[in-house]
Amino acid sequence: MRILIAHNRYQQEGGEDGVVRAEVDLLRQHGHTVELLEEDNFDIQGWSQAVGTAVQCVYSRNSAERMRNSLRSFLPDVVHIHNFFPKLSPSIHHACYRAGVPVVQTLHNYRLLCPGAFLLRNGQVCEDCVGKKLAVAAVQHRCYRNNLGASAALATMLAVHRAWGTWSRTVSRFIVLTEFAREKFAQGGLPRERMIVKPNFLLTDPGKGPGDGGYALFVGRLSAEKGVETLLSAWRSLPTAPQLKIVGDGPLFAPLRSATLDQPAIQWLGRCSAEEVRSLMARAAVLVVPSVWYEGFPLVIAEAFAAGLPVIAARLGAMTELIENGRTGLLFPPGDASALARNVGLAFSEFSPLPAMRTAARAAFEGRYTAQRNYCMLMDVYRSVSAATPAGQQLSAAT
Repeated sequence: MRILIAHNRYQQEGGEDGVVRAEVDLLRQHGHTVELLEEDNFDIQGWSQAVGTAVQCVYSRNSAERMRNSLRSFLPDVVHIHNFFPKLSPSIHHACYRAGVPVVQTLHNYRLLCPGAFLLRNGQVCEDCVGKKLAVAAVQHRCYRNNLGASAALATMLAVHRAWGTWSRTVSRFIVLTEFAREKFAQGGLPRERMIVKPNFLLTDPGKGPGDGGYALFVGRLSAEKGVETLLSAWRSLPTAPQLKIVGDGPLFAPLRSATLDQPAIQWLGRCSAEEVRSLMARAAVLVVPSVWYEGFPLVIAEAFAAGLPVIAARLGAMTELIENGRTGLLFPPGDASALARNVGLAFSEFSPLPAMRTAARAAFEGRYTAQRNYCMLMDVYRSVSAATPAGQQLSAAT
């Protein structure tokens, strides 16, 4: 097949960027011809540029023209859109629709329901804008970068494209990462029958590790939604805390590291290479994922399971679906540092359930998150939309 991938990269590379690269490599390994239509956010600096870009996100004529040119020159069987925000904009959806080319879109986060993309406000789950014609609450609370103008522009983008029927008319299939996400998007008005659950995956299997390091591990962005403060509170409350290695960077790195200088059990490793993370996972006793937002699909959980590494995570959103409590890991109420501390104490106790969990975690990876399984699921989606008769009819002049 000929597959055109559209993706707007992030300023600080995250899981979505890695998933796009992995899918492109996977498709090319199986002999498909793949072309990338990419943008990046590296030149968005300062308040005025952020607002200007957010306004452009409603409809970018430049991006629409780029997409039309790519469709004419590449002649894809299908266009797969990952992140279109902010520079590509939904204009690329309309360009594909007018050309009669089927569109698959992966919903990595909750941007189509929430201008902030996380369904999170002030450290708490927030669904005030889900299903609303206009995300008034997101503007009032400046949910995008704490910026009134940019939040208003994003709310306008969502309202305009709901009114135009962009998502229902131009997207043949949505890929969602969990059943939980499918339910949330359906509540928000997306057509449930067009949503296919396909999880993230690992392109390369690292193999099961020995798990002999005796330490707990956190890997992720050091920001409020990741629950790092809950993690550190739990460690402070443990009478005999095991070693905790923290991998990652972000806005909370400096203040949190300074606040834990008196905690010898906590080791801050900063950013690490993918190879270094795999090595740490291979020897870790447990991975901790204390997020206070729903998450899309934390790739770090699939990476942990590949290494046979059990996961202690918040009982929230995607984590409740990915982790089988008592079998592949342990769950605790989100934000509850005392409950997290109890789970950590159990994991490192004389009667630890971790040995049995290691076997179950590896089995979960082999059954759900391998490259071959994911390839088969992805091709099923592509074939289903390319075999269907494309709508291809012109939108009204108003759009």
